[in-house]
Formats: sequence, C-alpha cells, structure tokens
Amino acid sequence: MRSCSAAARALPLLCLCLAGCSGLFQSKAKPEQIYFLRAPAVATSTPAAEPAAAPAAAGAAMPASLRVTRPLASPGLDTSRIMLVQTDHRMNFYSGSRWPAPLTQLVEALAVETLRATGAWASVEGSASPFPSDYLLQIHIRRFEADYTEGTAAPVVHVVLDCVVGRRQGREVLATFTASGSAAAVANRQAEVVAAFEQASGTALQALSQQAEQAVRADLQHSAQNPDKPLASISR
Repeated sequence: MRSCSAAARALPLLCLCLAGCSGLFQSKAKPEQIYFLRAPAVATSTPAAEPAAAPAAAGAAMPASLRVTRPLASPGLDTSRIMLVQTDHRMNFYSGSRWPAPLTQLVEALAVETLRATGAWASVEGSASPFPSDYLLQIHIRRFEADYTEGTAAPVVHVVLDCVVGRRQGREVLATFTASGSAAAVANRQAEVVAAFEQASGTALQALSQQAEQAVRADLQHSAQNPDKPLASISR
C-alpha cells in the first residue's frame, strides 16, 4: 500500500515538471523571413545557322561552354544575412531576415541563370557540374549591401562584382572587368530594400553577362582567323 501511495504522490509532481519543461520549447520570437532574388530578364541571342566549327557572329549562339566557379566574397559578405553598412564604418545586418543560401551560392545561381537566358552559350554550368567547359568565369563579390551612409531615410543598395574570364585549358586570363549596379529603396522597409537588391543585382548581372560574352566572342574570332596564334592574354 505504501508503494502505491508514494507513486500517487509522485505523479502530480512529475506532471508539473513536464508542464514546466514544455514551456522551454515555446518562443515568442517572430519567425525568420527568407527573401529570394530573381535573375534579370535578358534578351536571348538568335540561334546560329552556321556549323559549330565556324566563328560565332555577334548575336548568334557561340560554340563555347562556360563554367561559373564558386564566387569569392569580401570579408563580412560570405553569409546568408542581408548586410547593411552604417556611418563610422559599421557593418550590420537586418535581424529576422536572410537570403535562402549564403551569398556566394546565391550569386552563383543568379549568374548561371542570367548567362543561360541569353542563349549565347552552348552550355552554362555551375561550380558543382561534372561536365568540362571551354571557359571559366570567376566572380568576386566586392559589395552587396544596403548603404545607410548617404544621409537618406531609405538605403541605397550597391552591388559590385569583380570578374575574370579565361580559358579552362591553360588557365589563361582573357579579360577582367567590374560589373556593378545601384538602386535606391523607395522606403526603409524590408520588402522595399529587397526590391532594391533585386534591381541592383540585376543591373550588375546584365553587365557581367554582356562583358563575358564579348570576351569569349573576341577569343573565338581571333582563334578562327589566327589558328596558330593564340590571343594574347593579360596573364602573360
């Protein structure tokens, strides 16, 4: 009888402890918001009617494949946080919101989608692709933040991408360039700031696409006209 009585007294105590512990798993914090960016709309090139071995004319699809290697990021930007800069050289991020992946992965995906949409390439692959490519594109993300230092109520978003295009064979550099874009947020609210990020990154990616295509078209044209004389690269 004593054991039954002890068990009966312990049961309410056990229920009370469980009820208290269950409160530890309850949070009043707002759920984190995840924002994504769309690649810019890019005018597609007209498919080439010439044999694959012929040099590609401007606006025609090139007989060349491109791999976008995993981008590099300046210190503080290799994160899924949506970054901002303030006066006195302060870097911060918007609380309760983030990108769907680290910024390097996000920019790589957007660059691949933008380049594919042009129709100018035989194929465009990302860094994880098992297929070989003729050319490589390396991107360094120098800026990708909302800037509050310009004295306006809403920030100005700046995106700056330093790019290198080269041949896969021999790792020869053909061109280096900077693709950038800026956009002012219409209001200091998260949705409007993200919209400015999409506009600024779209401008930068369009410039990246055009300049990468120009570099490879020049190399293909030179190779077709001078098969025994490779195009001089800036790495020499």
